[in-house]
Amino acid sequence: MKTPNPTELVLVHTGETYQGKQGHTFFAGISRETAGSRGLCMHVVTIPPGAKDKPHLHEHHESAIYIISGQAEGWYGEGMQKHLTADAGDFVYIPAGVPHQPANRSQTEPLIAIVARTDPNEQESVIVLNDPKES
Repeated sequence: MKTPNPTELVLVHTGETYQGKQGHTFFAGISRETAGSRGLCMHVVTIPPGAKDKPHLHEHHESAIYIISGQAEGWYGEGMQKHLTADAGDFVYIPAGVPHQPANRSQTEPLIAIVARTDPNEQESVIVLNDPKES
């Protein structure tokens, strides 16, 4: 974890990746771990064709997503009963504590998005849930 220096800029180069608890790959971005951030986290995520995340939530943190390319869909709410679709150029806001399960609608193209969260830690606030569709 980097120690924040309020008078210095931090450059994080793309290329380093990690596997998130949600089930997909993130490109390391801005977080407490990489830049010493104290209030936000921002990453690029790629979801492979036809893949979906594990249902999860971020208990005390809001998330904002910008779809760079691809076709996203997601289930959310109690029992993942609600559904949303989003395309390249769309923004999605997820309130703190809302269960959600994003997926890539395309069977041929990856879904690429920027994810920003009010939790400066990369994975600390991720709570993986049981998939109600597999119960």
